[in-house]
Amino acid sequence: MNVNAERFLADLHELRSFGASGIGKGVVRRAYSDADIAARQWLAGRMAEAGLDVHFDPVGNLFGLGGERSVLVGSHSDSQPEGGWLDGALGVIAGLEIARAAKEAGGPPVSVVSFQDEEGRFGVTTGSDVWSGNLSLAQADSLTDDDGVSMAQARDKMADLVGEFLPHDRFSGFLEMHIEQGPSLDQSDDRIGVVSDIVGIRDMRISFSGRQNHAGTTPMHLRQDAFQCLSAFNTALNTRLAEVVTPSTVWTIGHVSLHPNASSVVPGKVTFSMQWRDRDVARLQKMGEIIQTLAREVVAERGLEATLDPVMGIEPVPMNADLQAALAASAEAAAPGQWRTMPSGALHDASNMATVMPVAMLFVPSIGGISHAFDEDTDETDLALGLQVLAGAVQALA
Repeated sequence: MNVNAERFLADLHELRSFGASGIGKGVVRRAYSDADIAARQWLAGRMAEAGLDVHFDPVGNLFGLGGERSVLVGSHSDSQPEGGWLDGALGVIAGLEIARAAKEAGGPPVSVVSFQDEEGRFGVTTGSDVWSGNLSLAQADSLTDDDGVSMAQARDKMADLVGEFLPHDRFSGFLEMHIEQGPSLDQSDDRIGVVSDIVGIRDMRISFSGRQNHAGTTPMHLRQDAFQCLSAFNTALNTRLAEVVTPSTVWTIGHVSLHPNASSVVPGKVTFSMQWRDRDVARLQKMGEIIQTLAREVVAERGLEATLDPVMGIEPVPMNADLQAALAASAEAAAPGQWRTMPSGALHDASNMATVMPVAMLFVPSIGGISHAFDEDTDETDLALGLQVLAGAVQALA
């Protein structure tokens, strides 16, 4: 089985043309958009040309089937609202090239997939979440995007393409190649990352409610300022968490909504998202306890009230040992001494797939550690090396 790096890179660049932003190599290809559907139809054509059986399932996940009980290789081809050309697309096109090369060599059977809505227009890794059975189709259809469009409405745009869900047991395992989306590989001499596990995520919404008042006449010592409360919470949180976290633990305050959000009004309420990620369940639990305790303390000190919504989460996912070993052996053969084992701080479709079959992941460097941005990029020699490593592992496993 001989993969063709030039053909692989040509397909990768052609996929970028669907939703190309005109800024660098950026892409705007949200799930179920015209650009996304056109890209999926183009991918389906490339799969058919490669001798693969093309299948769309009810949510728009696109499979190129190389045979029964095959290794499944892929990722997603939808993008963030302002995305890069490699996030997800790299894994799909690598899967296409490996499945195509396997067909040309007369075996082994390899299949490829492009999952739908990994980037979360409606949920979180929605396409693989539904196919793996973690989320029902009815639940997914009730989800809405930021404009109030339901997933059911969006799916209607692909109604003429889709068929039934495929059974999980027709695949022996899942491999996903991805850009790292962080700086670790780029800041080292290593060119390949073999993923050990995908971190767990906890997410909740918090509100601090104080007293809206006049910004010119309310003395500072009498204010119940919701934003000042958030500022104090953030400062204290970094200190408190330092006692329990590791260098790879991360936490983020985002989606900050200030009311009434006016320059001459002391803000009476602030609502924000609080997210934290780590590979250890016990540490995630401890961080959650610290966050909730501190939120109650800071409002009590300032005469405000806190509303803490339920904590939502995704558990850490270890990669399959046998598949990891195959990737590691292939990495050592292709890039001796220039690879490492590392966790993934980002969520991927492999997290859902691990509930129904063995999974493993491979990383290539992200230049500057940049992703989810128009200037996301990776040196093409690293892309080709990643393809070579992935193909070696697929052949060994198959």
